[in-house]
Amino acid sequence: MSAVEETLKVKEYAKPKSAPIVNRILDFLSSVRFGVVLLCILVGLSMLGMLIIQQNVQGFDAYYASLTPAEKLVYGGLGLFDVYYSWYFNFILLVLSLNIVLASIDRFPSAWSYVKDPKLSATRDFLFKQKQNAVLSIKAENENEVIEKISDVFRRNGLSARITQSKESTYAVDENGKKDFSKIIHKNYFSVFGERGKYNRLGAYVVHVALLTLFLGHFVAFQTGFDADVSMTPGQLSDQIQLIKFNIDQKEKYNVQLPFTIACTDIQQKLINPKGEIGVQNTLDWRTQIKIDDPDYGVTVADVSLNNPFSYRGYRFFQAQTIPVGNARTMKLELTPETGGEVLTVDLMRNGSTSLPDGTKVDYETFMPDFYLNGGNPDTRSAQYNNPVAILNVTTAAGEKSKVYAFANKLPDNIPIGAPKAGYKWRLAEFEKTPLAHVLSIKYDPYQGAFIAWYFGGFGLMGALCFVFFFSHKRIWALIEKTNENEYQVVLGGNTNRNDFGFEDKFKKVVYGLEDSKQTATL
Repeated sequence: MSAVEETLKVKEYAKPKSAPIVNRILDFLSSVRFGVVLLCILVGLSMLGMLIIQQNVQGFDAYYASLTPAEKLVYGGLGLFDVYYSWYFNFILLVLSLNIVLASIDRFPSAWSYVKDPKLSATRDFLFKQKQNAVLSIKAENENEVIEKISDVFRRNGLSARITQSKESTYAVDENGKKDFSKIIHKNYFSVFGERGKYNRLGAYVVHVALLTLFLGHFVAFQTGFDADVSMTPGQLSDQIQLIKFNIDQKEKYNVQLPFTIACTDIQQKLINPKGEIGVQNTLDWRTQIKIDDPDYGVTVADVSLNNPFSYRGYRFFQAQTIPVGNARTMKLELTPETGGEVLTVDLMRNGSTSLPDGTKVDYETFMPDFYLNGGNPDTRSAQYNNPVAILNVTTAAGEKSKVYAFANKLPDNIPIGAPKAGYKWRLAEFEKTPLAHVLSIKYDPYQGAFIAWYFGGFGLMGALCFVFFFSHKRIWALIEKTNENEYQVVLGGNTNRNDFGFEDKFKKVVYGLEDSKQTATL
């Protein structure tokens, strides 16, 4: 065999073997870069879910109608109308969770070693390699006095102090600087180790747990529940919620049966200025009163306000928005007898009824904020209170029925629609403003996935991030060596896992804290 062939054979033999395919796959899945890429994709999809109105959000019908056929086809085909429930969103969520778990398993042992087995002693070479280091010369009668002084300074700066003793054996050096292998010198070294915030090394894994909790909670909520917006008008009764399903660009609506019946009994809007409009700028709170008739649990009455959602059997009711067409919650009517006499004042609730002293019954029919006749039929010209009117059904004691229009604005006596009826001249004296309907957001979450995600995952993540970024693991070593009689040299060195500038100040405080005990110091 020639020399060249022999060299090639050696090189071939020395060539390192590639890692098994399973190991390479696991390394890729547990890599930080891969996790960051997945997280960015997930954030991007979440932003799309906010920019593109989702299918079960109020106002989606108008948004969908405004899209072009091509946009409907693309958005529907990609599942962007319901991105949080799409298969690829859940798949990325699953892979990212796997990445977090594998990365934690791979890196946790090294982080745990800082807590379980801290480095208590250090060599001179190690300390001089630290970014922060110093050499002090301290006079003392013995090592214990030096150790006590250093420990005291450590404790005053918030560092726990631990003392260790180590032995080092080296060969003696002759006059020419050469090692004398016939002589061995044994030296004892004392070290003082101070640290603070060691559990900060585990902060990343607290963040991982919070993220996994957040992902799991949302996954459970998305898979087992639904969100729907429901318009609540007083008097409305329903035992179904209508949801939307997409097949590419075809929108289909389907009903979800509820295990109970919801009835809206009252809505109220508390205004800053009662004489102003019912817009958001003039609103303090919304209140919707609902009655739940459940065959299994009976009747439950609840108020749903802006800051007071209501929970029932896994369903949570929130205030979403209003349908800002002017209406009235309560009305005060002034009735002037046609034959003359004292004016009657009558209070009437929306969808309510009342009786007059003469036996006349008054039933509420509807309210129009800007009344006009549209082809002979009553209608509202706008949503504003420009010409408010309460339309009533009146039945006299004799059984005669008539429809009455009680206007807030004063009408001329010669207008037939405002003429006296059922023996009275009718006028709408006062009314409490309220919108036509409130829109409640109903979230069904039988396993409380969203609660787990927000309260344990969300708030836990914020707390974990504060713990990670606002605290750090600080470590300082002090190596003590006797140089002369009653004189000791102390080599200080330290490091931190973050916030180098803050640690530099802390290190200087430790060094300057020993200033009364030292003769010389080098930083």
